[in-house]
Amino acid sequence: MSSANYIGRLAPSPTGLLHLGHAATFWTAYQRALEHHGTLLLRNEDLDPHRSKPEYVDAMIEDLAWLGIEWTPPILVQSQRLALYREAFARLLASGFAYPCTCSRRDLAQMVQAPHEEADDEPVYNGHCRPLVEASSTVIEPGVNYRFRVPDGETIRFTDRNLGPQNFIAGLDVGDFLIWRKDGLPSYQLACVVDDDSSRITEVVRGADLLKSTARQILLQRALNMQSPAHFHTHLLRDDRGVRLAKRYDALAIRSLRQQGLTAAEVLQLAARSLLQYE
Repeated sequence: MSSANYIGRLAPSPTGLLHLGHAATFWTAYQRALEHHGTLLLRNEDLDPHRSKPEYVDAMIEDLAWLGIEWTPPILVQSQRLALYREAFARLLASGFAYPCTCSRRDLAQMVQAPHEEADDEPVYNGHCRPLVEASSTVIEPGVNYRFRVPDGETIRFTDRNLGPQNFIAGLDVGDFLIWRKDGLPSYQLACVVDDDSSRITEVVRGADLLKSTARQILLQRALNMQSPAHFHTHLLRDDRGVRLAKRYDALAIRSLRQQGLTAAEVLQLAARSLLQYE
């Protein structure tokens, strides 16, 4: 890849304070962009209307700047791009890749075929609502979830620039996944591929908990005739019990560490030391 063509991105969601794990991943993304003399963009993934808060947007911008991470403006805001997501969803629906799903949360909990893994955000769907024959449609039913029909048995392969070759089998490792929500908003998977494509992202740097999401997004990119970027998945930071850090760990939030008197360099050193034990 030509260094001049490198475009990376930071994509936090404003549903809580950024923590030490975010510092490690976002600093890696920043360093990758610097190494390639490329561009780094910032995307505000604010598509959760119940959990996204303006104060978290302000905090994440301030904390990233405090760490010394620089990006190229303007900040892309997902809630302002709904027309783009809807257009991509309509294309999937018209091509027969999407179908409506009326399963409730309770239904989904009862029909899980495999244990819900810590490093995955969506268990394999058992196909309860999947039509026997692919059918195209131009009608979007209101108040209904939609899923992407994966090509059962197909192996999705990609070589991660940090973790090496990755293989996932459609229908076994990743099932038909949510792409459009009944509240009229896109899923993370769909919004992510649309934004990465429109921003011409060449490399995605994010945590290893999203490896299966990468497989799902590659399938979406193929269906939408989009190029897939390269990927660099970072190891996850974990607590003393081996549980990966989440936004509920307020004591390890960047804001909390700042208030304790740590400098940006000390926070980054702490994150780097924590990562070493998993590499």
